[in-house]
Amino acid sequence: MNYFDLPKIDLHCHIDGSIRPQTIIDLAQQQNISLPTDNPQQIKSHLIAPETCTNLDEYLQRFALPVAVMQTAEAIERITFEVFEDAAQENVKYLEVRFGPLLHLEQGLNLDQIIGSVVKGMKRAEQQYDIHGGIILSLLRHMPKDRINEVIDAGAQYLNKGVVAFDLAGSELAGFCYEFIPYAQYALEKGFKVTIHAGEQGVGQNVFDAIQLLGAERVGHGIHITGHAKAYQLVKQNHVGLEACPSSNMQTKAVTDLANHPLKHFYLDHLPVTINTDNRTVSNTTMTEEVTKVMQQFELSREDYFKIYRNSVESAFTSKEVKQHLLKFDEQPQQIAC
Repeated sequence: MNYFDLPKIDLHCHIDGSIRPQTIIDLAQQQNISLPTDNPQQIKSHLIAPETCTNLDEYLQRFALPVAVMQTAEAIERITFEVFEDAAQENVKYLEVRFGPLLHLEQGLNLDQIIGSVVKGMKRAEQQYDIHGGIILSLLRHMPKDRINEVIDAGAQYLNKGVVAFDLAGSELAGFCYEFIPYAQYALEKGFKVTIHAGEQGVGQNVFDAIQLLGAERVGHGIHITGHAKAYQLVKQNHVGLEACPSSNMQTKAVTDLANHPLKHFYLDHLPVTINTDNRTVSNTTMTEEVTKVMQQFELSREDYFKIYRNSVESAFTSKEVKQHLLKFDEQPQQIAC
Protein backbone atom coordinates (compact mmCIF):
# COMPACT_ATOMS: atom_id res chain seq x y z
CA MET A 1 0.00 0.00 0.00
CA ASN A 2 1.25 3.49 -0.86
CA TYR A 3 0.87 5.29 2.48
CA PHE A 4 2.25 8.56 1.13
CA ASP A 5 -0.56 8.91 -1.40
CA LEU A 6 -3.35 8.21 1.09
CA PRO A 7 -5.38 11.31 1.99
CA LYS A 8 -4.66 12.21 5.60
CA ILE A 9 -6.07 14.28 8.44
CA ASP A 10 -4.05 15.46 11.44
CA LEU A 11 -6.09 16.84 14.34
CA HIS A 12 -3.30 17.09 16.92
CA CYS A 13 -0.20 19.00 15.80
CA HIS A 14 1.71 21.60 17.83
CA ILE A 15 3.20 24.41 15.76
CA ASP A 16 6.22 24.94 18.02
CA GLY A 17 6.97 21.23 17.94
CA SER A 18 6.94 21.08 14.14
CA ILE A 19 9.50 23.68 13.02
CA ARG A 20 12.04 23.02 10.27
CA PRO A 21 15.61 23.10 11.65
CA GLN A 22 16.75 25.47 8.88
CA THR A 23 13.97 27.87 9.85
CA ILE A 24 15.29 27.92 13.42
CA ILE A 25 18.71 28.89 12.05
CA ASP A 26 17.31 31.56 9.71
CA LEU A 27 15.16 33.18 12.39
CA ALA A 28 17.88 33.06 15.03
CA GLN A 29 20.25 34.89 12.67
CA GLN A 30 17.59 37.51 11.90
CA GLN A 31 16.83 38.01 15.57
CA ASN A 32 20.44 37.88 16.83
CA ILE A 33 19.74 34.80 18.92
CA SER A 34 22.77 32.69 19.75
CA LEU A 35 22.54 29.03 18.73
CA PRO A 36 24.76 26.12 19.76
CA THR A 37 25.39 25.48 16.04
CA ASP A 38 24.38 26.67 12.57
CA ASN A 39 24.35 23.15 11.17
CA PRO A 40 20.76 22.02 10.42
CA GLN A 41 21.46 18.39 11.29
CA GLN A 42 23.03 19.35 14.59
CA ILE A 43 20.20 21.77 15.37
CA LYS A 44 17.80 18.93 14.66
CA SER A 45 19.41 16.94 17.45
CA HIS A 46 18.47 19.76 19.85
CA LEU A 47 14.86 19.66 18.66
CA ILE A 48 14.13 15.93 18.49
CA ALA A 49 13.22 14.25 21.75
CA PRO A 50 14.93 10.94 22.55
CA GLU A 51 13.02 7.78 21.75
CA THR A 52 13.50 6.88 25.40
CA CYS A 53 12.40 9.97 27.31
CA THR A 54 12.05 9.43 31.04
CA ASN A 55 8.64 11.08 30.98
CA LEU A 56 6.52 13.81 29.39
CA ASP A 57 8.47 16.61 31.07
CA GLU A 58 11.73 15.55 29.39
CA TYR A 59 9.90 15.51 26.06
CA LEU A 60 8.59 19.05 26.65
CA GLN A 61 12.11 20.43 27.13
CA ARG A 62 12.57 20.30 23.34
CA PHE A 63 10.24 23.29 22.91
CA ALA A 64 12.53 25.93 24.42
CA LEU A 65 14.49 26.75 21.26
CA PRO A 66 11.44 26.94 18.94
CA VAL A 67 9.60 29.25 21.35
CA ALA A 68 12.67 31.50 21.57
CA VAL A 69 12.50 32.32 17.83
CA MET A 70 8.69 32.60 17.77
CA GLN A 71 8.53 36.09 19.23
CA THR A 72 7.84 38.17 16.10
CA ALA A 73 4.76 38.27 13.92
CA GLU A 74 6.80 37.41 10.83
CA ALA A 75 8.39 34.37 12.46
CA ILE A 76 5.08 33.04 13.73
CA GLU A 77 3.43 33.46 10.33
CA ARG A 78 6.34 31.81 8.50
CA ILE A 79 6.48 28.83 10.84
CA THR A 80 2.71 28.29 10.65
CA PHE A 81 2.78 28.46 6.87
CA GLU A 82 5.64 25.96 6.70
CA VAL A 83 3.89 23.47 9.00
CA PHE A 84 0.88 23.52 6.67
CA GLU A 85 3.13 23.38 3.60
CA ASP A 86 5.00 20.34 4.91
CA ALA A 87 1.71 18.62 5.72
CA ALA A 88 0.14 19.45 2.35
CA GLN A 89 3.17 18.04 0.52
CA GLU A 90 2.53 14.61 2.05
CA ASN A 91 -1.16 14.65 1.12
CA VAL A 92 -2.61 15.89 4.40
CA LYS A 93 -5.97 17.35 3.40
CA TYR A 94 -6.93 18.85 6.75
CA LEU A 95 -4.70 19.97 9.61
CA GLU A 96 -5.56 21.44 12.98
CA VAL A 97 -2.59 23.15 14.61
CA ARG A 98 -2.37 24.27 18.20
CA PHE A 99 -0.10 26.64 20.08
CA GLY A 100 0.10 28.60 23.34
CA PRO A 101 -0.39 32.32 22.67
CA LEU A 102 0.98 33.26 26.10
CA LEU A 103 4.38 31.85 25.13
CA HIS A 104 4.94 34.52 22.47
CA LEU A 105 4.73 37.77 24.45
CA GLU A 106 8.44 38.20 25.22
CA GLN A 107 9.20 40.87 22.60
CA GLY A 108 6.11 43.02 22.87
CA LEU A 109 3.57 41.29 20.65
CA ASN A 110 0.00 41.44 21.87
CA LEU A 111 -2.40 38.52 21.77
CA ASP A 112 -4.23 39.80 18.70
CA GLN A 113 -0.97 40.06 16.74
CA ILE A 114 0.10 36.57 17.85
CA ILE A 115 -3.15 34.84 16.97
CA GLY A 116 -3.55 36.90 13.82
CA SER A 117 -0.11 35.83 12.60
CA VAL A 118 -0.99 32.15 12.96
CA VAL A 119 -4.25 32.72 11.10
CA LYS A 120 -2.40 34.59 8.35
CA GLY A 121 0.14 31.79 7.93
CA MET A 122 -2.57 29.15 7.74
CA LYS A 123 -4.66 31.14 5.25
CA ARG A 124 -1.66 31.66 3.00
CA ALA A 125 -1.05 27.93 2.93
CA GLU A 126 -4.71 27.20 2.22
CA GLN A 127 -4.51 29.50 -0.79
CA GLN A 128 -1.43 27.76 -2.20
CA TYR A 129 -2.16 24.12 -1.40
CA ASP A 130 -4.99 21.61 -1.33
CA ILE A 131 -5.33 21.75 2.43
CA HIS A 132 -7.82 23.14 4.93
CA GLY A 133 -7.12 23.90 8.56
CA GLY A 134 -8.10 25.13 11.96
CA ILE A 135 -6.30 26.70 14.92
CA ILE A 136 -6.56 25.58 18.53
CA LEU A 137 -5.51 27.90 21.36
CA SER A 138 -3.63 25.95 24.03
CA LEU A 139 -3.35 27.19 27.57
CA LEU A 140 -0.54 25.61 29.58
CA ARG A 141 -1.67 24.15 32.87
CA HIS A 142 1.44 25.20 34.79
CA MET A 143 1.22 28.89 33.84
CA PRO A 144 -0.64 31.59 35.82
CA LYS A 145 -4.35 31.65 35.04
CA ASP A 146 -4.86 35.42 35.19
CA ARG A 147 -4.70 35.89 31.38
CA ILE A 148 -6.65 32.86 30.20
CA ASN A 149 -9.88 34.77 29.62
CA GLU A 150 -7.89 37.44 27.79
CA VAL A 151 -6.61 34.75 25.41
CA ILE A 152 -10.15 33.49 24.91
CA ASP A 153 -11.39 37.02 24.18
CA ALA A 154 -8.59 37.63 21.67
CA GLY A 155 -9.21 34.30 19.99
CA ALA A 156 -12.97 34.85 19.84
CA GLN A 157 -12.38 37.59 17.27
CA TYR A 158 -11.03 34.89 14.95
CA LEU A 159 -13.76 32.29 15.41
CA ASN A 160 -15.10 31.29 11.98
CA LYS A 161 -11.97 32.95 10.56
CA GLY A 162 -9.47 30.21 11.45
CA VAL A 163 -9.60 29.71 15.22
CA VAL A 164 -11.76 26.76 16.25
CA ALA A 165 -11.03 25.51 19.77
CA PHE A 166 -9.71 25.88 23.31
CA ASP A 167 -7.18 23.40 24.75
CA LEU A 168 -5.25 22.70 27.94
CA ALA A 169 -1.76 21.25 27.55
CA GLY A 170 1.53 20.69 29.35
CA SER A 171 2.40 18.48 32.31
CA GLU A 172 -0.59 16.45 33.45
CA LEU A 173 -1.45 16.16 37.14
CA ALA A 174 -4.36 14.21 38.55
CA GLY A 175 -7.47 16.33 39.06
CA PHE A 176 -6.31 19.33 37.05
CA CYS A 177 -9.71 19.84 35.42
CA TYR A 178 -11.30 21.28 38.56
CA GLU A 179 -9.00 24.31 38.37
CA PHE A 180 -10.11 25.17 34.85
CA ILE A 181 -13.89 24.81 34.95
CA PRO A 182 -14.67 28.56 34.76
CA TYR A 183 -12.25 29.08 31.87
CA ALA A 184 -13.58 26.19 29.79
CA GLN A 185 -17.12 27.38 30.46
CA TYR A 186 -16.17 30.88 29.32
CA ALA A 187 -14.63 29.46 26.13
CA LEU A 188 -17.78 27.43 25.43
CA GLU A 189 -19.95 30.50 25.96
CA LYS A 190 -17.82 32.39 23.45
CA GLY A 191 -18.35 29.66 20.85
CA PHE A 192 -15.13 27.65 21.09
CA LYS A 193 -14.99 23.91 20.69
CA VAL A 194 -13.02 22.18 23.45
CA THR A 195 -10.29 19.55 23.27
CA ILE A 196 -8.19 18.74 26.33
CA HIS A 197 -4.87 16.93 26.75
CA ALA A 198 -5.85 14.21 29.22
CA GLY A 199 -5.21 10.57 29.99
CA GLU A 200 -1.73 10.77 28.48
CA GLN A 201 0.13 10.10 31.71
CA GLY A 202 -1.80 7.29 33.32
CA VAL A 203 -4.76 9.19 34.77
CA GLY A 204 -7.97 7.97 33.18
CA GLN A 205 -10.03 10.03 35.62
CA ASN A 206 -8.71 13.17 33.92
CA VAL A 207 -10.44 12.11 30.71
CA PHE A 208 -13.72 11.61 32.55
CA ASP A 209 -13.34 15.04 34.14
CA ALA A 210 -12.36 16.72 30.86
CA ILE A 211 -15.62 15.56 29.32
CA GLN A 212 -17.90 16.03 32.32
CA LEU A 213 -16.43 19.19 33.80
CA LEU A 214 -14.85 21.00 30.83
CA GLY A 215 -17.13 19.97 27.97
CA ALA A 216 -14.42 18.31 25.88
CA GLU A 217 -15.65 16.96 22.54
CA ARG A 218 -12.20 15.53 21.85
CA VAL A 219 -9.33 14.41 24.06
CA GLY A 220 -5.64 14.72 23.29
CA HIS A 221 -4.20 11.21 23.67
CA GLY A 222 -6.70 9.76 26.17
CA ILE A 223 -5.02 6.38 26.05
CA HIS A 224 -5.35 5.65 29.77
CA ILE A 225 -9.09 5.32 29.66
CA THR A 226 -8.11 1.66 29.30
CA GLY A 227 -7.69 1.57 33.08
CA HIS A 228 -10.78 3.58 33.94
CA ALA A 229 -14.12 1.99 33.08
CA LYS A 230 -16.24 5.12 33.61
CA ALA A 231 -14.00 7.25 31.43
CA TYR A 232 -13.97 4.57 28.74
CA GLN A 233 -17.76 4.31 28.70
CA LEU A 234 -18.18 8.09 28.67
CA VAL A 235 -15.89 8.39 25.65
CA LYS A 236 -17.83 5.66 23.88
CA GLN A 237 -21.25 6.98 24.87
CA ASN A 238 -20.52 10.60 23.94
CA HIS A 239 -18.50 9.66 20.85
CA VAL A 240 -15.57 11.75 22.09
CA GLY A 241 -12.75 11.85 19.55
CA LEU A 242 -9.45 10.37 20.73
CA GLU A 243 -6.39 12.09 19.28
CA ALA A 244 -3.85 9.26 19.31
CA CYS A 245 -0.22 10.22 18.64
CA PRO A 246 1.66 6.90 18.46
CA SER A 247 5.30 8.04 18.19
CA SER A 248 4.87 10.72 20.84
CA ASN A 249 3.12 8.27 23.17
CA MET A 250 6.10 5.93 22.94
CA GLN A 251 8.62 8.72 23.53
CA THR A 252 6.87 10.02 26.65
CA LYS A 253 6.41 6.48 28.00
CA ALA A 254 2.64 6.79 27.88
CA VAL A 255 2.97 3.31 26.32
CA THR A 256 5.95 1.00 26.45
CA ASP A 257 5.93 0.32 22.71
CA LEU A 258 3.62 0.52 19.73
CA ALA A 259 2.40 -3.05 20.13
CA ASN A 260 0.96 -2.06 23.51
CA HIS A 261 -0.78 1.08 22.23
CA PRO A 262 -4.56 0.72 22.68
CA LEU A 263 -5.31 2.32 19.30
CA LYS A 264 -6.36 -0.93 17.64
CA HIS A 265 -8.51 -1.93 20.61
CA PHE A 266 -10.23 1.45 20.47
CA TYR A 267 -10.80 1.05 16.74
CA LEU A 268 -12.23 -2.46 17.03
CA ASP A 269 -14.53 -1.32 19.84
CA HIS A 270 -15.84 1.51 17.62
CA LEU A 271 -14.38 4.39 19.61
CA PRO A 272 -13.66 7.41 17.40
CA VAL A 273 -9.89 7.08 17.50
CA THR A 274 -7.73 9.10 15.09
CA ILE A 275 -4.05 9.07 14.05
CA ASN A 276 -1.99 12.25 14.52
CA THR A 277 1.60 13.51 14.68
CA ASP A 278 1.60 15.62 17.88
CA ASN A 279 4.94 17.23 16.97
CA ARG A 280 6.44 16.65 13.56
CA THR A 281 9.93 17.78 14.55
CA VAL A 282 10.15 16.87 18.23
CA SER A 283 8.88 13.37 17.42
CA ASN A 284 10.83 13.29 14.13
CA THR A 285 7.75 12.12 12.26
CA THR A 286 5.20 12.83 9.55
CA MET A 287 1.61 11.75 9.05
CA THR A 288 2.82 9.26 6.47
CA GLU A 289 5.13 7.69 9.03
CA GLU A 290 2.45 7.60 11.73
CA VAL A 291 -0.04 5.95 9.37
CA THR A 292 2.58 3.47 8.16
CA LYS A 293 3.51 2.45 11.71
CA VAL A 294 -0.09 1.94 12.75
CA MET A 295 -1.16 0.11 9.62
CA GLN A 296 1.78 -2.28 9.68
CA GLN A 297 1.91 -2.88 13.43
CA PHE A 298 -1.79 -3.68 13.71
CA GLU A 299 -2.18 -5.28 10.29
CA LEU A 300 -4.96 -2.94 9.23
CA SER A 301 -6.48 -2.95 5.77
CA ARG A 302 -7.17 -0.08 3.42
CA GLU A 303 -10.81 -0.29 4.48
CA ASP A 304 -9.73 0.00 8.12
CA TYR A 305 -7.70 3.07 7.27
CA PHE A 306 -10.63 4.86 5.71
CA LYS A 307 -12.81 4.09 8.72
CA ILE A 308 -10.22 5.85 10.87
CA TYR A 309 -10.05 8.63 8.29
CA ARG A 310 -13.82 9.08 8.65
CA ASN A 311 -13.39 9.27 12.42
CA SER A 312 -11.07 12.22 11.78
CA VAL A 313 -13.55 13.88 9.44
CA GLU A 314 -16.36 13.51 11.95
CA SER A 315 -14.20 14.74 14.84
CA ALA A 316 -12.76 17.74 12.98
CA PHE A 317 -13.69 21.18 14.29
CA THR A 318 -14.72 22.47 10.90
CA SER A 319 -17.76 23.25 8.77
CA LYS A 320 -20.11 20.79 7.13
CA GLU A 321 -18.86 22.01 3.77
CA VAL A 322 -15.21 21.23 4.57
CA LYS A 323 -16.21 17.82 5.94
CA GLN A 324 -18.08 17.02 2.73
CA HIS A 325 -14.98 18.07 0.79
CA LEU A 326 -12.80 15.76 2.90
CA LEU A 327 -15.16 12.85 2.33
CA LYS A 328 -14.57 13.15 -1.40
CA PHE A 329 -11.18 11.55 -0.78
CA ASP A 330 -12.79 8.62 1.05
CA GLU A 331 -13.40 5.38 -0.83
CA GLN A 332 -16.94 5.22 0.58
CA PRO A 333 -18.12 8.78 1.30
CA GLN A 334 -20.73 9.18 3.99
CA GLN A 335 -23.10 12.01 4.78
CA ILE A 336 -22.13 14.28 7.65
CA ALA A 337 -24.93 15.47 9.88
CA CYS A 338 -25.29 19.17 10.54
